[in-house]
Amino acid sequence: MGNNKEILVERKYLVTFILVTTLFALWGFANDITNPMVAAFQTVMEISATKASMVQFAFYGGYATMAIPAALFVRKYSYKKGILLGLALYAIGAFLFIPAAEFQEFSYFCISLYILTFGLAFLETTANPFILSLGNSKTATRRLNLSQAFNPMGSLCGMFVASNIVLASLESDSPAVRETGFSNLSETAKAAIRLHDLAIIRNPYVILGCIVVVMFVIIAVFVRQEPDNMTEKKEEPEIGESLRRLWHNHLYREGVITQVFYVAAQIMCWTFIIQYADNLGINKATAQMYNICAMSMFLCSRFVCTLLMKYINSRMLLMIFGIGGICTTLGTIFIVGQAGLYCLVATSAFMSLMFPTIYGVALEGVGNDTTLGAAFLVMAIVGGALMPPLQGMIIDMGTVGFLPAVNASFCLPLICFVVISAYGLRAYTKR
Repeated sequence: MGNNKEILVERKYLVTFILVTTLFALWGFANDITNPMVAAFQTVMEISATKASMVQFAFYGGYATMAIPAALFVRKYSYKKGILLGLALYAIGAFLFIPAAEFQEFSYFCISLYILTFGLAFLETTANPFILSLGNSKTATRRLNLSQAFNPMGSLCGMFVASNIVLASLESDSPAVRETGFSNLSETAKAAIRLHDLAIIRNPYVILGCIVVVMFVIIAVFVRQEPDNMTEKKEEPEIGESLRRLWHNHLYREGVITQVFYVAAQIMCWTFIIQYADNLGINKATAQMYNICAMSMFLCSRFVCTLLMKYINSRMLLMIFGIGGICTTLGTIFIVGQAGLYCLVATSAFMSLMFPTIYGVALEGVGNDTTLGAAFLVMAIVGGALMPPLQGMIIDMGTVGFLPAVNASFCLPLICFVVISAYGLRAYTKR
């Protein structure tokens, strides 16, 4: 195993590391079963792409609301208690899909997702710095990349369920209804289809809530070992002092801003791939298979990046992968046809290392301010709430100049990748 400095996870933390790492898959599932729901709600609830994207606004808005309270909770108590509270809120939000489907109100689904992501905010605010603390600081970014590699495994499961259980079962997207047009059906027929489809959307979330309850019990029983630095930090710095230090830390401050743009790019690329494929005449279930391919590339690239970081500086890799994202996004915008869709899928390979690397680089050297610093980096997930509605507005335009509006809408992820590349360069030159 080499000397102690080379050990990725110390033996005494191994069980905790494995169990906390499973949480990365658990919130990955929630993220990527939710992304395709934008297109599903758009059809079955007869709403615009802009309004349907409020699913993402609610989902990622929950992170913005709860990240700071989660950090304050962890400061006062512990990583373990933060995780348990996060799992409890996660389960409550999932079970709220039952009344949402019963009342058939789009706003109720948004509220359910909003509460569910209160739990995810607790989990991400807690689990990311928890993983960083489980061993030597020199291997912290590699350790986080390894844990984050299990996030797309959960995402793939969520995509598989969305494609093969949800989207494939929607009567509103059946060949007969697509030919007629859902909006052209009688009110009676639409009501029957809506009742069926909302139940199909509801069921995976209810099952997910049950799984989360089981994880709550397992974490409560088996996660006992807190990192050494948790037992030592009896004297937490004042919040005002922490905020001042974090604000004057340029690498951290710019990292938070960059994380906003990264999450926005990720959510836009994965949410609107269905609309992009639909513009090419591909149905939702088949379009979701392209999303699964994208996530598979994302997953494989995560493991490759974890290996590459042994030999190449992570900040340099971030800049290189940002440039790669720029190139594939340009293809997505300007190539109208199947090749453009392939470029969109390929973008995921370049996104793979971005979140954990930005996270790890930004938190380097923040010391006792890590908990609060981690909260702002999780709060940066609000980028996934802000930009998708803007992209939906562009898509609703139909065409933009000589391009289909759905192609032109990917100018927003393009801007995001430019910001990420610039941060990678600045971080590398300041190392």
